[in-house]
Amino acid sequence: MAGEDDDSFLEAMSDVVPLKREPRVAGRGRGPGNRDSSLQHRRAAAVADDERECNTLSRDGIEPLDPWYVLYFKRPGIQNGVFRKLRQGRYEAEARLDLHRMTAAIARRELFEFVQESHTFGLRSVLVIHGKGESTAERERSCILKGCVDQWLRELEIVQAFHSAQPRHGGTGATYVLLRKSREKKRENRERFMKGRAPYDPV
Repeated sequence: MAGEDDDSFLEAMSDVVPLKREPRVAGRGRGPGNRDSSLQHRRAAAVADDERECNTLSRDGIEPLDPWYVLYFKRPGIQNGVFRKLRQGRYEAEARLDLHRMTAAIARRELFEFVQESHTFGLRSVLVIHGKGESTAERERSCILKGCVDQWLRELEIVQAFHSAQPRHGGTGATYVLLRKSREKKRENRERFMKGRAPYDPV
């Protein structure tokens, strides 16, 4: 019986054309597909560097925010007058970071490095641009980036306050960020203060 069944099966399948399978591993050619694959690998490697860079910013659970939503945050102890000047755009941006068209993973790394380096160089006021989006696709990405920026800036202890920018600086598509003074800046201020004081005369 087994032989008859085999013969019937082979006869039934005689006119079936086997599917062509693509190779699992692409060759090393220079076609567009290979360039895209290489670019994806480089981006993935850049994101993987986070572990070596001690990037502690959140990866998941971040809610998108409407492009027109006004961001604002200040830590306890920040004077209202200082926060008001930040909100009004009266502090000149000493550096700026443009996150346009970045994925959330890349933006996470870029923002972390930008804030850390700005603080190291003694900068106090910086501008982060996340955009509002003109097309539907860009608007969706901007909503994601805006939610990420709002969450990440809160997680960085050296960020003292932030607020959505004035229209002349990008409006709700950008954010003013106030950083904590670096140790070097604190030392300079202390020395400047001491120079302005009269020497103590015990007599």
